[in-house]
Amino acid sequence: MAERKRFFPFGILFILIGLIVGLGIASQLNFIAEGTAKEDTITPSSVEYLSKTNQAMAEIVAAVKPSVVNISSTSKVKGSMKQSPFPDDPLFRRFFGDRFSSPDKPREFKRSGLGSGVIFDKRGYILTNNHVVKGADEIKVKLSDNREFKGEVIGSDPKTDLAVVKIDTDNLPVIQLGDSDALKPGETVLAIGNPFGLNQTITSGIVSATGRANVGIADYEDFIQTDAAINPGNSGGALVNIKGELVGINTAIFSTTGGYQGIGFAIPSNMAKSIMESLIKNGKVVRGWLGIYIQPLTPELAKQFGISDEKGVLVGDVIEDSPAEKSGIQRGDVILELNGKKVEDPRSLRNMVAGIDPNDEVTLKLVREGQPTTVRVKITELSDEQQRLSGNFKNQLSGVHVQQVTPDIKKNLDIPQRVSGVIVTDIEDDSPADGILMKDDILMEINRKQVKGIKEYEVVMSKLKAEENILILIFRHGSAFYVTLPAK
Repeated sequence: MAERKRFFPFGILFILIGLIVGLGIASQLNFIAEGTAKEDTITPSSVEYLSKTNQAMAEIVAAVKPSVVNISSTSKVKGSMKQSPFPDDPLFRRFFGDRFSSPDKPREFKRSGLGSGVIFDKRGYILTNNHVVKGADEIKVKLSDNREFKGEVIGSDPKTDLAVVKIDTDNLPVIQLGDSDALKPGETVLAIGNPFGLNQTITSGIVSATGRANVGIADYEDFIQTDAAINPGNSGGALVNIKGELVGINTAIFSTTGGYQGIGFAIPSNMAKSIMESLIKNGKVVRGWLGIYIQPLTPELAKQFGISDEKGVLVGDVIEDSPAEKSGIQRGDVILELNGKKVEDPRSLRNMVAGIDPNDEVTLKLVREGQPTTVRVKITELSDEQQRLSGNFKNQLSGVHVQQVTPDIKKNLDIPQRVSGVIVTDIEDDSPADGILMKDDILMEINRKQVKGIKEYEVVMSKLKAEENILILIFRHGSAFYVTLPAK
């Protein structure tokens, strides 16, 4: 009998292989699906963390909102109506009368403004920006509970853009003050105000920088920079930290469009508190005065004056009969500290001195001819005359500091007796005159008006406009010549 051939059942084999592969793919898909599901799942710990953050933010806002108010101002301005294109048309006059027939006759219009404010004192004292209430004939203050009061400006300080408004009520919710000096870049902050008239608007961000100066908003600048959205109407509102403490008064934005672009500025609360107390007590800001002209300490200057660190300021000149002169401060001294606080640059020293009460004594740590020394100085009040001579004129001579030419100055600089005027003691870096005028220049004439001394200088300067070209006769290095300061 012939032997039967055996054949392997390949069909069954293929079926088994298919099952194995299918099971493997299914297993992989199930693993991937489980992994994806796990990744997309919000864990309880994350929810708990975010819930606590949300709750904290809400609590901060709830605590601070009652202390932030809405301020609306109304002022009267005069202007002329546009002339009608048909002034002699009988039909036009029949319908409109003579309202358009006298285009040069000024009429009174009402101009409105909106801003914010912060309650500093339960007796009704509110801090805001000077530009919010400047020139206002009527001020209305609306509280968070919708009560409205008539506001009165107690005092204002254009040099820091701050003002104090008083309303006739008491037992108001007062905001808690924080230490703005302790604020660091990167800290979380909230801005609360009334942008575009939208009451009690909250935005959040971080502190982008501190100590911002030369922004061009005010004369005394030490701004907190933040990316918390600040828009028109936020001016005068609160910038608070995560403790709900006020660390700044929102003041301005840096923008090319007029709206928020991620850069806002706030006045530090420590400066604001000092300004407010002075305005309430004196009706004006009383600033301290040292009586020196200072300049930044560059690496080259630091080396020449024996300073290893570039922090500090160099005394360029000492004003006659000033607190600095009486205490023995000399030209060439390098000031490093005031009352234990480091002096970083001219701006920081200027702000420190301005915030000191007159008649208070301060300790200056300085270096003289390479040797450390300490000086005690009794600060006096910065007078109106001294402020006028501190480069605060709004024209092409802004930032130019001058003083009377005394007989001693003439002798030391070998200036002829026939030469009279005021001498340039310092020129700020951002002054329009920087690079044209020089230290120790004698200003003899301004726009063909003779300047014999400080009084004549003040009279001429008070009449100059920002858009006006200035012609100056100066005496420099033994000769007199004219220079021009063109308007920009």
